[in-house]
Amino acid sequence: MKRWRKSLVALTVVAMVGVAAITASLASAHSDRGGRVAATLSIMGFGTGDDVAETRAAIATKAVGGDVSRPAGSFNDQQFLAAVASGNVPDLVYLDRQKVGTYAAKGAFLPLTSCIKGQKINMKQYRQAAVNEVSYKGQVYGIPEFYDVRTILIDNDVLDATNTPIGWLNPAKPAQLLAAAKKMSKIDASGKVTRIGFDPKIPEFFPLWAKAYGVDILSKDGLHSHLNDPRAVKALTYAMSLINAQGGWDKFKSFRDTWDFFGSGNQVAKDQVGAWPMEQWYYNVLASSSPKVHITALQFRNLKGQPINYETGSAWAIPKGAHNTQAACTWMKTMTSTSTWMAAAKNRAEIRKQKNQPYTGISTGNAVADQAIYKQTYTSINKYFDEAVKKVLDVQKFSFGIPASPASAEFRQAWNDAVNRVLAGQQTPKQALDQAQKEAQSAIDKAK
Repeated sequence: MKRWRKSLVALTVVAMVGVAAITASLASAHSDRGGRVAATLSIMGFGTGDDVAETRAAIATKAVGGDVSRPAGSFNDQQFLAAVASGNVPDLVYLDRQKVGTYAAKGAFLPLTSCIKGQKINMKQYRQAAVNEVSYKGQVYGIPEFYDVRTILIDNDVLDATNTPIGWLNPAKPAQLLAAAKKMSKIDASGKVTRIGFDPKIPEFFPLWAKAYGVDILSKDGLHSHLNDPRAVKALTYAMSLINAQGGWDKFKSFRDTWDFFGSGNQVAKDQVGAWPMEQWYYNVLASSSPKVHITALQFRNLKGQPINYETGSAWAIPKGAHNTQAACTWMKTMTSTSTWMAAAKNRAEIRKQKNQPYTGISTGNAVADQAIYKQTYTSINKYFDEAVKKVLDVQKFSFGIPASPASAEFRQAWNDAVNRVLAGQQTPKQALDQAQKEAQSAIDKAK
C-alpha cells in the first residue's frame, strides 16, 4: 500500500495538468457554491454514446433522481489515478472488466457487498465468467455490462469455391485446419497474399488458443501466471504455423490492413478471407453493410472437441472516496437490469426497422436479459444470419475470461508483447513466453 501511495504522489506531480482538469470537473459535480456535497452523480468513462447507451442512461438517470455528470471520453488510467491522488474521485467509473482486479487490489475500488445487499442486486442474473472477472479475493468489485462472444466466422463462398470441407475449420483438428488455411488462401506469383484462408487473430485471441490447448494463462486467483506452460507454447507455435503457411506475418498483415472492415466492400463481401474467429458484434456490422453475404458461424473448440468462448466486456465500479455511493449503486443496478436492457433492445430494433436495416440483437452480461431480448425483439434476417445468432447464443454458456489480477494491465501487456515478438520474428514462441512469464509474475508479485 505504501508503494501505491508513493506512485500516486509521483503521478500527481507528473500529471499536474490532468489533475487540475479532473479536479475542476469533479469539484463542479460534487459541490455547490457553499462547498456542500450536491446530488450530482459524477461518472468517468461513460460519455455520450449510441442509442443503446442513451436509452439506458435516460432510465438510470431517472432512477438516480438527480443530476448526472458524464464528461466525454472513455476511461483513462492516468486521469483516474490523478483523480485518486488529488482526493477528488468520481462517484462511478465505466471500464474494461480486465482492469477491475488491479484497482481492487490497490484499494482504489470499493467492494460492492453492501451495494449488492442493500439494493438487492441479483448477481445470479449475470454470466458467471463476467462476475469472475470483477471479483478479487472473494469479493465483487464491479457490475458486468456488455459481453463479447467469439465464434469462427466463415465466408461460405470461399469455402465452396475452394471445395474445402467445413469440418476442417475446427481447432480440435489442427492438421485439417492448417490444410484448410492453405487451401483457401491465395498467394500470387510474386508472393503477394491476395486472400487469407484462416486468420488465427493473434495476438488478440492468444488466450483463446491457449485455452484450446488446455491451459488457463492465469490462475483463478489471479496470482500465478502460466504463460510459458508447454501447452501455451504449443498453442502459439501452432497459431504461428497458420500464418507462416499463408505468406508469413509481414505479407499476411499487409494484405489484412487493406480490408474495408466496416464498409460495404469488406473482406467477406469481397471474398478476401475464408474464416477467422471474431466477436459477435461483427455480425451486426455485416448485416448492416453487406446483408447478402453467405456466412456460417461455428463454435471455437478445444483439442477435446468441446466448445469454448473467450469472453471480455465492460463493467461499472465505485472508487474509494466516492461521495454518492448510493446513487452510483442505483445507476449500476438500473443500467444492467433486464427491463433496462429490454427497453434499449426494443428501441434499437425499432430504429433499425425504420431505416430498413437488419437487427441482430444485443449481447449483454445479463443472461436473463439476453434470453428476453432475443425472444421478444429479434426478427429473422435470413438463414445465414439467423443461424449465426443462434450459434452466438449457444456458445455463451461455455465461456471463460481472464481472472481478476492485481497486475491485470502488466499481465496483458506481457503476453501481448510476447506474441508480437514472435510475429516479428524476434523470438521463438518458447523464448517469448519465457520472457513474458518472468515479466508477468514479477509484476503480480510486486502488486499483490
